[in-house]
Amino acid sequence: MAANEAAKLIEDNLASVIRGKPDALRLVLVALASGGHVLLEDVPGTGKTTLAKSLARSVDGVFRRVQFTPDLLPADITGSSFYNSKEGVFEFREGPVFTNVLLADEINRTSPRTQSALLEVMSENQITVEGRRRDLPQPFFVIATQNPVEFHGTYPLPEAQLDRFMIRITLGYPGPDDEVEILYSQNDRHPFESLAPVASCADVLRLQEEVRKVQVERTVAQYIVKLVEALRADMRLDLSVSPRGSLSLYRTAQAAARLEGRDYALPDDVKRLAVPVLAHRIMLDTKARYGGARPETVIAETLDSVAVPR
Repeated sequence: MAANEAAKLIEDNLASVIRGKPDALRLVLVALASGGHVLLEDVPGTGKTTLAKSLARSVDGVFRRVQFTPDLLPADITGSSFYNSKEGVFEFREGPVFTNVLLADEINRTSPRTQSALLEVMSENQITVEGRRRDLPQPFFVIATQNPVEFHGTYPLPEAQLDRFMIRITLGYPGPDDEVEILYSQNDRHPFESLAPVASCADVLRLQEEVRKVQVERTVAQYIVKLVEALRADMRLDLSVSPRGSLSLYRTAQAAARLEGRDYALPDDVKRLAVPVLAHRIMLDTKARYGGARPETVIAETLDSVAVPR
């Protein structure tokens, strides 16, 4: 199956379950095609778990979920060795990261040590236990969630760790008409129950390979760097975009172009993705925060101030 066709089928499959959120679904696919991971910030009940499960089923992949709690240990995620008394040897028991789609639910409710264990796995696509490297299944895609409202008993992700997520997404509440459709769609059973695979993990890997072949003109790459440089010069920021952030914007622009059937990226791809890719990577200073500024508005102002290449 052609990679573009597979992406369209996956997107349509997700839209049959997650109603009224086409932009969010496209961003999830952009992250998947880019080989990155997603941070979903939203209140409970907006469909975060359903989205992750639907994606795994759509690509005929393995889905696992980890509910992050304060007592969760790194070994509970990566796996650990145990002694097999019958065989008289130590055997490795794989943790939930050995999957294709991992839902890291409420990642801000576990300790920084456990958070770091997951983020290391996300970066390396492998784990090392007792000196032995173990590769994860491919594709490996993490959807981590956190509640942006409730902070009691949480460990907020540091900015350096937020930088590991390629895109941050907020689903938000559905519109009135979409919510009516959601109610009727679950009269007999949940739409997820009738969801069937429309692609394979091999199709996803092929899509990721094709994304890296998308042409990015030098003027578009320079535009990305000018945006990042303008943010780094902004006196309202205590922390600005790292080279990892500019690379993420570059890669997601390639993915967005490929999903639209193009083999070249445009400045418009960069502009559409700047907020979801960069907003969680910058930190406002105290004066700007109390003055009502938000990362999204700072990036929007920067987009207005930097000349777009023609």
